Amino acid sequence: QVQLVESGGGLVQPGGSLRLSCAASGFLFSFYGMSWYRQAPGKERELVAGISSVGGSTTYADSVKGRFTISRDNAKNTVYLQMNSLKPEDTAVYYCNARRGGNQYWGQGTQVTVSS
Repeated sequence: QVQLVESGGGLVQPGGSLRLSCAASGFLFSFYGMSWYRQAPGKERELVAGISSVGGSTTYADSVKGRFTISRDNAKNTVYLQMNSLKPEDTAVYYCNARRGGNQYWGQGTQVTVSS
């Protein structure tokens, strides 16, 4: 069956770093674009970063440009989100997403809390 399993979330101080991982199985990972979304309490889910199937194209929300980096390793069926210079407003549940055409899968989400 299809699975997206996220890890790497936790509590970090402002200015710190975290790396999120999303391990995929049950579908042709290399054919799918991958992305990270986040949702803070009382706010809409928003796109944080996306990467094309072969990793040649990336997109970022303006709020994270220069601080976050998305990458993928198709041999490991894994997508990553490196988060640097974290701010309290980055606090949210982060979700892994896979998409190709009309087909879409979601991970379970992992909590990231940035607080002093």
